[in-house]
Amino acid sequence: MKKLLLVAVFTVFSLTSVKAQEGFSIGAFIGLPVADGGDFATFSIGVDATYQFSINEKFSVGPTVGFSHSFGDEYFGLDYDDTQFLPIAGAGRFYINEMFTVGLDLGYAVGINDGNDGGFYFRPMFGYNINERIQLNASYRGVSSSYDDTYYINGTVYRNSVNSNFGILSVGATFSIN
Repeated sequence: MKKLLLVAVFTVFSLTSVKAQEGFSIGAFIGLPVADGGDFATFSIGVDATYQFSINEKFSVGPTVGFSHSFGDEYFGLDYDDTQFLPIAGAGRFYINEMFTVGLDLGYAVGINDGNDGGFYFRPMFGYNINERIQLNASYRGVSSSYDDTYYINGTVYRNSVNSNFGILSVGATFSIN
């Protein structure tokens, strides 16, 4: 019975006519570094700017760019520097109904600070539309990278490949300017 009710609710939401957002939006977020980022940073803030092109009533796509700043932490007696990324990506948004939006950003995050090479950027998100211009959202911002690490112990050279995922669980608000 519960499954039937969920299917009925989903069907009603799917058939509801929704006008996809089109135009420029800017947002800000706060976040908590997780995954490998949680070892090196304590708190994150940032901004995003997106331009969406409406494909149909329920779907839009467009470019997005942003900036994130994660404040460094002390880890095992070492002080880590702040970490900054400049993500440049494509954004897709699906409008479930007039209130709820899901989306995905995919691209590359340029590392801004010294020693930060950046990496593949991905951001699944969920949004709640307060009105036509303001959306509250929650997302996971991930930067996945790999690099070769070389170190020496007693004159012996060791090399290994290191995979890293700097993640940020974030909440924020987006304001449409159209």
